[in-house]
Amino acid sequence: MPIRLEVIPFIVAVGLVFGLLALVLYRRNCRRWCLLRCCAAPAMVCIAYLLFFFRDPERTPPDDKAAVAAGADGRVMSVTSMKESAFLKTDCVRISIFLSLFDVHVNRAPIAGQSAFLGYFPGRHFFTFQEKSSEVNRHNTILIIGTQTRCLVNQIVGPVCRRVVYWPPHDKAVSVAMGERIGMMKFGSRLDMYLPASDVDVVCKRGDIVRAGETIVARVRELGRN
Repeated sequence: MPIRLEVIPFIVAVGLVFGLLALVLYRRNCRRWCLLRCCAAPAMVCIAYLLFFFRDPERTPPDDKAAVAAGADGRVMSVTSMKESAFLKTDCVRISIFLSLFDVHVNRAPIAGQSAFLGYFPGRHFFTFQEKSSEVNRHNTILIIGTQTRCLVNQIVGPVCRRVVYWPPHDKAVSVAMGERIGMMKFGSRLDMYLPASDVDVVCKRGDIVRAGETIVARVRELGRN
C-alpha cells in the first residue's frame, strides 16, 4: 500500500529519540535485553504505527455525475441544517466527519470543480467530536465550485492533530476531479462539508462509516432526477 512521504520526518524523530535513550542506557551499563525492551521494541512499534497512519490507499470515485463524495474517511458525526454566512452565504447542510487515529487521513475532493484555498483560521483545540469544534477550532477552509453546486470544506484541528495540509497551490484556484487528493490531517481530526441546501439531497446519516472519494454522502438534485 502506498505510504505518504510526509511520514519521513516523524520516523527520523522516533529514531533520534530512542537512539538517544539507547545511548544513555548504554552508558549506564544496561544489558542488551534492556536496550531491546526499552528502545528497539518501542521504536519499532512507533514506526509501524506511523507507516499505518500515513497510508494512502487508492480510491475509485463513484461513476455518478450527481454524487457528492465524502471528503474524509471516518464516521459521520452529524448532519446539520444551518446558515453559512462567511463564504457560501446561503442555507446549507453541514456533514461532519470524525477521523479517529486509525482512519486514513488523506482528504479528497467531494466534487469536481475549481478548488481554492481560502485560508488558515486560528482558534481553539477542543476535541473534534464536540459540536462546538466546528465553529471555534483552528482549521483550513477550501471552496470547491463545481458546475452544479459548491462545496465548502473545513479541515479542523483537534487537541491531538496540530496540523492540516492543503496540497494544491494556495494562491490560485485549480481544477480538481472528484476523489482527487487535496490534503491531509495529521493525527485525528474532523472534516466539515458545507453544501447549499437547495442544491442537494443528503443520503448519509449520523453514525455512517464513510471512505474519502468513494462513499456518496449527498446527490445534486437536478442531476439526480435525470
